[in-house]
Amino acid sequence: MVVRKIALLVSSLALALAAEDLTRNVNVFIGTGGHGHTYPGATVPFGMVQLSPDTYNVGWDWCSGYHYSDDSMMGFSHTHLSGTGVGDMLDVLVMPGTGEVRLEPGTRENPGSGYRSRFSHQDEKATPGYYSVLLKDYGIRAELTATQRAGLHRYTFPASESSHFIVDLAHTILGKEGAAPNVISAELKVAGPDLILGGRRVANWAKGRHIYFAMKFSKPFLSATLYKDGQEAGAAEASGKILKCAVKYLTSEGETILVKVGLSGVSAEAALKNLEAEIPGWDFDGVKTAAHEAWQKELERVRIETSNEKQRQIFYTAMYHMMLAPTLYDDVDGGYRGMDLQVRKGRAGQHNYSTYSLWDTYRALHPLYTLIQKQRVPELMNCLARMAEESPAGAPVWPLQGRETGCMTGYHSVVVLAEAAAKGFQGIDFASAYPFMKKRAMDDDYRGLPDYRKLGYIPSDREEESATKTLEYSYDDWAMARLAEALGRKEDTLVFQKRSANYRNLWDPSTGFVRPKLSDGTFAGPFDPKKVGVSKKWRDFTEANSWQATWQAQHDPQGYIQLLGGRQAFIDKLDALFSQSPQIDGEVPVDMTGLIGMYAHGNEPSHHVAYLYSYAGAPYKTQQRVREILDSQYNNAPDGLAGNEDCGQMSAWYAISALGFYAVDPVSANYVFGTPLFDKATIDVGGAKPLVIEARRKSEKDIYIQSVTLNGKPYGKSWFRHADVAQGGTIVMTMGAEPNKKFGAAPADAPPSMTK
Repeated sequence: MVVRKIALLVSSLALALAAEDLTRNVNVFIGTGGHGHTYPGATVPFGMVQLSPDTYNVGWDWCSGYHYSDDSMMGFSHTHLSGTGVGDMLDVLVMPGTGEVRLEPGTRENPGSGYRSRFSHQDEKATPGYYSVLLKDYGIRAELTATQRAGLHRYTFPASESSHFIVDLAHTILGKEGAAPNVISAELKVAGPDLILGGRRVANWAKGRHIYFAMKFSKPFLSATLYKDGQEAGAAEASGKILKCAVKYLTSEGETILVKVGLSGVSAEAALKNLEAEIPGWDFDGVKTAAHEAWQKELERVRIETSNEKQRQIFYTAMYHMMLAPTLYDDVDGGYRGMDLQVRKGRAGQHNYSTYSLWDTYRALHPLYTLIQKQRVPELMNCLARMAEESPAGAPVWPLQGRETGCMTGYHSVVVLAEAAAKGFQGIDFASAYPFMKKRAMDDDYRGLPDYRKLGYIPSDREEESATKTLEYSYDDWAMARLAEALGRKEDTLVFQKRSANYRNLWDPSTGFVRPKLSDGTFAGPFDPKKVGVSKKWRDFTEANSWQATWQAQHDPQGYIQLLGGRQAFIDKLDALFSQSPQIDGEVPVDMTGLIGMYAHGNEPSHHVAYLYSYAGAPYKTQQRVREILDSQYNNAPDGLAGNEDCGQMSAWYAISALGFYAVDPVSANYVFGTPLFDKATIDVGGAKPLVIEARRKSEKDIYIQSVTLNGKPYGKSWFRHADVAQGGTIVMTMGAEPNKKFGAAPADAPPSMTK
């Protein structure tokens, strides 16, 4: 009888878990304050449309168009970047209103001077795939939802003879207040009594990108007036740079008008086809439900068991943020605009993507994808391979909607490709991508690479951010070596393997730091490891200083141990990093946030550093530091991220670290143990059985690993292989409040490194 009751209880618990609405754990406002740069609007996983409110379009903290500190909004646009440090997008702004038609948004200080409206956060509601707010100045309730390529708006109006919509095709991110929009050209057309078509070419971050739309209203409008450069166009079609449209209505109290908008990178006609395919009717609640179900399906890939509701909310919001990019950038018929701006057609079942923040996301986001988005990895990688072939700029660096932004240092598309090869992913055309990656590494006159090839480093008197570029090219060489090895190119493997040690050419044994070096072979000075550069001309490090950048050769921690003089010296140096005063005299990049000593969690170069202790036989120190970062650098509040979200990387660090491990060197296809937050996590790795990670502890203070079993067998190493868990398995960690200094301490138990 007792056994039967226990069985029923277990069965009931399983059913309850299966029925749990995981989207309720997502707080989409995390990161919308502070320097997170996220947006709260409606989208679906990896969707092309991000339909979200814009509160301002000037300044670093408005890269997504929204900041929680604001109390008025300009309207709702259809494309947004999640957590970037550079702004773009905000395409096709729609703003409802009543009263006098105003063509300009007005100011935050005086919203009534334009079409802006005040709002209160108390009147906002947002869940994955849905956003709603009351526009207080107009008494209009706005609701938004989305499909992959289309957005659906629902507006509830008051009784008014002057209800209207403004469609602002000149709305963009601006370099400064009052600047002219960076619109190259645009066109608008009133194509029917309820239909507007248009498109534009924009020269912001992604210079010359194309975006087109088709906008349909649920009710024929009384009138639709086009404006060019602030004046009535006097026709049903207009072209220029500053184009807008005013659509007028007579509304009764509580009347709803719906607006649906399809997007395309190819043409307005293609956008209309996308719209008709994805939202054929006017079922707002049905589209909202479908968006909810899409998010539930993706969030279900990881189920956690914990009594800590704050950590649960941060984790599932991190999962949500991880699936906001890369973004779809093709049409329902397979058409897309390539990196050369030519219209192309994909093969059946093949998708084109955009928004690869590779400098950031190669570190944790893509490694997590190889576990929880395995079915998507081949098409993401094949897209990068096509981009390399199609793009005049060559190997992808930071591609956005058919253009190469060239943002950040290195060319880390090779890293994610090499990782996929190392982990045995099939269906990826590595062979077609390789020549373009090799061309970048061996031939291109690109950002200091000629000097790097000739000298083994980049001189700081010839190239900005030279030290970081040297370090990152060393890691890219490591990735090139592994990719060449996977393709059987032995000679190339040896060349790139040797070059991947070039980071040592900037090592200064007298200081124990990586330092910028001049073209004559001497170190640049005077040297201060807290400074971002030696000369006033430019920085020597990318968004970092020497304290942070010194550790960037992720493939060779054992090499650092040798350079520093042994394990204890390496541990002491890491301890010194975390215990430094966070005070910096002189320039501090805005990205250098989330400081613990000189460790800067708010920016990606530091993200692997806490895990380096394990390479020196002190994984207990990794466990302590990782838990400190998990607890101090994340919160379930608008300012709950330590720095820019960067298209999912900041959240991916939390998600993978909370599970209990991290990919210090993704190309190695290995993971280093950290400290698990949750009692149990069940991960759908796309096979017949899940990966289960269980932490056996008596209290939340038990943060130190005492012992591990891997797939039922005792396991004493501080790392494990992707192959050990790729098809599912079980990791059980017994935890304690005091460190077990013997676990993972032997040299044979340390994670693999380039230097043996």
